[in-house]
Amino acid sequence: MSDERNDVTAGQTPAPTGESAPAAEGSAPAPTAAPSQQELAIRSAFETVMDPEINLSVIDLGLIREIEIQPGKTMVKMMLTTPFCPYAPQLIAEVKQAAMSVVPQECDVEILPDAWNPQMMPDPGLLGFSY
Repeated sequence: MSDERNDVTAGQTPAPTGESAPAAEGSAPAPTAAPSQQELAIRSAFETVMDPEINLSVIDLGLIREIEIQPGKTMVKMMLTTPFCPYAPQLIAEVKQAAMSVVPQECDVEILPDAWNPQMMPDPGLLGFSY
């Protein structure tokens, strides 16, 4: 019998050498590099895109979840405050226009199916002053 033991607890698989263990399912992805100047400029332009009912910007509401600038195309992933938001077409058009005013190339907007809640806002206290 050998006294040699793995440092692995029963039921766990060790991460391969030189690689980190994968993130747990449902956890946030690892932070990426700092946003580019173009992305910061686009986010600044999105401050002018207002939700007509709540009267806060899509940035203040935390609706913009991801901006990816590729050669020839800008991809924006965003949420809506309600699943069947009657202002969705207007918001999408305004987001596209704002992005294209900063980076003059095609812009695609993907609406994410996730449910929005005020905790996604950078400052949820803004809702108290919007009525």
